[in-house]
Amino acid sequence: MTQQNALQIFESKKIRTIWDDEQEKWYFSIVDVIEVLTESPNARKYWSVLKTRLKKEGSELATNCSQLKMQSSDGKFYKTDVTDTEQLFRLIQSIPSPKAEPFKLWLAKIANERLDEMQNPELTVERAMKEYLQLGYSENWINQRLKSIEIRKELTDEWKKRGMKEGLQFAVLTDIITKTWSGKSTKEYKKLKDLKKENLRDHMTNTELILNMLAEASTKDISQSFNPQNFEENVEVAKKGGDVAKVAREKLEESTGKKVVTSQNAKALLNKNKPPKNLES
Repeated sequence: MTQQNALQIFESKKIRTIWDDEQEKWYFSIVDVIEVLTESPNARKYWSVLKTRLKKEGSELATNCSQLKMQSSDGKFYKTDVTDTEQLFRLIQSIPSPKAEPFKLWLAKIANERLDEMQNPELTVERAMKEYLQLGYSENWINQRLKSIEIRKELTDEWKKRGMKEGLQFAVLTDIITKTWSGKSTKEYKKLKDLKKENLRDHMTNTELILNMLAEASTKDISQSFNPQNFEENVEVAKKGGDVAKVAREKLEESTGKKVVTSQNAKALLNKNKPPKNLES
């Protein structure tokens, strides 16, 4: 089964999804959907209680609930309760929410967009651009972010060719690259930017994104030349790739007298770029 992880945006809220190429179905993180619909501070507990109730009622939604690996806030992949679009419509009926109807319309839109994108892959890029614009990012930053997604995909494809496994091995290698070039682990980097569930790359500045891209692109190129045969050798390649960007970062910091790795996150940057309230239309 070929799967593609993706994030969908509903009213500025992110929902983890997976597209299954063979079944041609979207699978949605149930916890993410519940968090959007209920705005509950503990969506996992809400789902646990609801799932127990649905099981007692004999609902197939609870008894046949699937699990797929999705990326968590710590960058690692964990088994997560998911549901396809058809089951999700049934789930929504069990959750009292004023957002239920708008969410149903959004689901139908997502399904239609995916069919269109299968016929024209350029629409995928256009959709991502539109969603980032809706969140308030600048076009310049978005172009960098989309390029970073492309480079990341090339690196993970290279890791798969070398027999690396999605989940823990991908997370460890990513953390090595990040710490080597930035001087901070992914966890430390997110703490610096005051992030929790948010994606770190979505909160990097242009310069941080560029250096992260350099690190990942270098790792991929070195891997293709070095031909690592096991996890330990891939670790060494990740260090070498991260080191390329580390040298660039240190040189830039020496020239500007400013630190590249910053506590600024996207929320702060976007608020900074907003015009004063009395000038807003």
